[in-house]
Amino acid sequence: MKSPQEVRDTAAIDEKGAVEAGLESAEPQSDIAVLREQLKIKEEEAKINYDRFMRQTAEIENFKKRAIREKEEAIRFANELLIKDLLPALDNLERAVAHAKSCGEGESLVTGVELILKGLFDVLSKHGVVQRSALGQPFDPQLHEAMAQVESAHHEPNTVVEEHHKGYMLRDRLLRPALVTVVKAPKSNEKKNDNGQVENGPTDD
Repeated sequence: MKSPQEVRDTAAIDEKGAVEAGLESAEPQSDIAVLREQLKIKEEEAKINYDRFMRQTAEIENFKKRAIREKEEAIRFANELLIKDLLPALDNLERAVAHAKSCGEGESLVTGVELILKGLFDVLSKHGVVQRSALGQPFDPQLHEAMAQVESAHHEPNTVVEEHHKGYMLRDRLLRPALVTVVKAPKSNEKKNDNGQVENGPTDD
């Protein structure tokens, strides 16, 4: 039989072995927890980097689309300044034709100028230029520029009754607004009393 001291020594050795075994089993678990935490952090970083990558990719695509659109716009409207400079010459030709017709003189000249005008309009039409007449149309501040207003009882208020020069469109863009005279309602000669009722003059029934 073992002596009491030997029993105590054996128990101490067994206890120490159990403690060491527990420490050895705890260390791998602690390492796994650390690795899991590190993996979680890296996954978050990867997600952030992926989101940043997707945003930058979208920005690049938008930039490409915008550049293509601006290039197309530049091509479509490349002749805008040249056409604007030609419009006063067209105005003068049209006035010359109208004046010659009203005088009844120079029929052959009028015919020649009309042919020139037609040729010019054909060329401009091929490049997307459209002449817009405002005469008789309701005044539209987006398409017309009012030069004057006249009173008239024979036209609806806000109607264009005179066109000093026509407006032009270059494709879907306003190249030049029409310069016009617009009708306004005539002032009423009726007098009203303090109650807002129309007073009859001495010749009224």
